[in-house]
Amino acid sequence: MPLSKLVFKPGANRDQTNYASEGSWFDMDKVRFRSGFPEKIGGWVVQNQVAYKGSARSLFNWSTTDTNDLTGVGTNVKMYVLNGTQIVDITPLRTTLTSPATNNCINTTNTSKVVTIVVSAHGLTTGDYVTISGATGPTIGGIPIAQINAEHEVTVVDSTTFTITVTTAATSTATSQGGTGISIACQITTGFAIVTAGYGWGAGTWSRGAWGSGSSTPVFFPARLIFQDKFNNDLVFNIQGSFIYYWAFTSGFNTRAVLLSDIPNAVAVPQQVTKILFSAQGFLLALGCTNYNAAASAPNYLGSFDPLLVRWANVDPDIGPEPENWQPTLTNTAGFLRLQAGSQIVAGLSTKQEVLIWTDISLTSLQFLGTSEVFGQSLIASNLSIAGPNVVVSANNVVYWMGNDKFYIYSGRVDTLPCTLRQYVFDNLNRDQKQIFFAGSNAEFNEIVWFYCSANASEVDSYVVYNYSENIWYFGKIHRTAWIDAGVVDFPLAPNQGYIYQHELGHDDGQPLNAPPLPIESYIQSADIDIEDGDKYMLIRRVIPDVNFTNSDLTNSVTGAPLTPEVTMTVGVRNFPGAVSSTTNVSGESTAETVTVTGTTTATINQYTNQVFVRARGRQMNFKIGSTGVGVQWQLGMPRVDARPDGLRN
Repeated sequence: MPLSKLVFKPGANRDQTNYASEGSWFDMDKVRFRSGFPEKIGGWVVQNQVAYKGSARSLFNWSTTDTNDLTGVGTNVKMYVLNGTQIVDITPLRTTLTSPATNNCINTTNTSKVVTIVVSAHGLTTGDYVTISGATGPTIGGIPIAQINAEHEVTVVDSTTFTITVTTAATSTATSQGGTGISIACQITTGFAIVTAGYGWGAGTWSRGAWGSGSSTPVFFPARLIFQDKFNNDLVFNIQGSFIYYWAFTSGFNTRAVLLSDIPNAVAVPQQVTKILFSAQGFLLALGCTNYNAAASAPNYLGSFDPLLVRWANVDPDIGPEPENWQPTLTNTAGFLRLQAGSQIVAGLSTKQEVLIWTDISLTSLQFLGTSEVFGQSLIASNLSIAGPNVVVSANNVVYWMGNDKFYIYSGRVDTLPCTLRQYVFDNLNRDQKQIFFAGSNAEFNEIVWFYCSANASEVDSYVVYNYSENIWYFGKIHRTAWIDAGVVDFPLAPNQGYIYQHELGHDDGQPLNAPPLPIESYIQSADIDIEDGDKYMLIRRVIPDVNFTNSDLTNSVTGAPLTPEVTMTVGVRNFPGAVSSTTNVSGESTAETVTVTGTTTATINQYTNQVFVRARGRQMNFKIGSTGVGVQWQLGMPRVDARPDGLRN
């Protein structure tokens, strides 16, 4: 029988059974499609040298007038600005504790690294960060004063006492030490890294269960999310459900963010804000917030919280946007309106022509009118859903988002986005963690990417991709907590566990602190193929590879050791759709065979193993290609197989 080409439809299909998906790709990880052919995705390298604290759920890029390319990094415990490889802590302060409350407040215990601080009404919670300064030494209880005059994460004992931990154990017990010049700068209270279930006393409905007992039904505490935008060189951000903050850029990066309501001339700044963003016309909008109450005390004029209220700050015709001025008057453009559909605002996105606002059941267009009313609203669609605040992304003036059970697209009207992975994704995710799902674009490869938690994961570990140029879907596994596309920066950025990774750079899993990179293990496997509807057995004797190793590395980027790029091609066989796929041949030997580069003397690597012998027999076969080595970059073409009918019986 002549050689047969293995031709598969681009993209992955998991909404039918393996057998019904014949001619498609069925399983994969860290593989994308280019012009219809699968290839390994690009690698990543670490950008920052000092790790951030917490779980980063927010990234925002902008450039300053003096050519600094900056990235705001918002975590559940801190706020940072990334400048090149330097990450700067700009976390706002909640308060600063000073004399006399802090006089001689430091206490040590012999042989212990735990230092006890006694300050009445400190207002801290466990996990908060403080910076102590002004304590006098040279030591307290044998602990060097420099270890005390530093930033610390606190553990709260009670309303008057908290502890910190230092690196040197005390050599004596000392009480009421440190002098009268101690200052304790308390950063804003930290939040949860993920959606967290509470079962403790007081969680749940009043009077349900025995007095003093925990709740039998969990109360879910939201993860801390931060939303960012820029104003000239500066950064404006809010904590979801809390305050708006303002960070004034300085070339020395030596300032912290402050409450927007604390900057000069601030008036009627909203609180309990769901999300802030700037419109294309320069209006700073607060989506879901406290209303303006003219009868309340100046300068806050604080009213009640309205989850459907949209407010915007003034834009002066002469000086431009005034993000600090939210007081509506007859002579300015500050104002407000209330959405009509839904119970709460979930997400918002500013586009060139409109601001799109999602509630739990609807999508509304906020359009600039240019009249005294400033903005008008138009309900675009109702009876839809949205999974969370960060699952919306725009590409080429088209908006995509993830719902509770499907994907949506908006291009002037709302449509369901057909998906060959819909059942695979929505039947296998952790709905309790929808708040931390997020979307991103990768414009270089025409990709929209949704990152989500798989069914048994409490942190993001999976992704699904829609390629809008080729109209196909693919998927895989990766641990990331946020994403921002290339633009201001040269490569897409994504954080995980303290480090910001530049993606699509190199071929490997880059490690912090210049450690040697690890391999990215990638593979793709087809659905089953048969001969004449599977009534005959087939004998697969060999595979003729067609693979491109162009741009693979010939030397290790850290050690300089030589590398030999290679992939493994595997033929799996089975006799019935419900049987386990076997990767051993008729002699019990593995059908996984290595395809290795043989011509490595030039930068273009196009010589490799000519053929691999497998000798596998079954009614159905599948094909798999993958790599597990450092420095490998591959793209599959059209491999051929030598397969012939081999009888009707086993």
